[in-house]
Amino acid sequence: MVVLMIVALASYRSRGPAFEAGPTDPAPTYSLPGSGVTDRAPVAANLPEPVVPGLTPRRTDPLPVELPVDVVGGDPSGGGGAVPPPVDPPPADGGAAPAPTTTPPAAPAPPAPPSSPMTGRFSVLDSWNNQAFIGEVLLRNRDRVARPWTVRLVPPAGSRLVTSWVEGAPQGSSRMSGGVFTYTSGVNVAPGATVPLRFHFENTGGSIRPSRCTVDGVACSGL
Repeated sequence: MVVLMIVALASYRSRGPAFEAGPTDPAPTYSLPGSGVTDRAPVAANLPEPVVPGLTPRRTDPLPVELPVDVVGGDPSGGGGAVPPPVDPPPADGGAAPAPTTTPPAAPAPPAPPSSPMTGRFSVLDSWNNQAFIGEVLLRNRDRVARPWTVRLVPPAGSRLVTSWVEGAPQGSSRMSGGVFTYTSGVNVAPGATVPLRFHFENTGGSIRPSRCTVDGVACSGL
């Protein structure tokens, strides 16, 4: 047994460096094409990285950039984005563009004037064959304060004013113009009081009634 062990040991040592690890192979070298470089310095090969199961390879190309919808031109129906509204071209003569025409709102109607508290009632006091007459407008003040008044009367066409007066009160002023008789009071009528205005017309042409009578714009009664 001892002899066999000695023979085996001698056999192992006799093998020598034949079983020693050889030198490591050098890293491969590459020449850059077209560079003209003769130096054979080691260049790392651009080999793809090994793919590890369960991982996604990293991307080196840039991601696409999405543009906002409002800056992309094109037809909205074709998916190209919004289209700005059309702009009217300037006038050919170089002047300013016409302003849009709008109809102004109608002005409100003025409020109706309040009804006068002065009233008048017409009557015929005397007449002559329907060619002349003496008439009267009895005025009444329904207000709580004294008020002035104005009577306007349109006698029959062609009539001539003979005279006019206020019975039992200070006189006012009268005039005939354009076929219209106008009388303006000379003194205010007291609250609740009445004043008779009388007038004499002739050449009435067969009529003894005026066609119109008003007191402060309010129609007289009795016509």
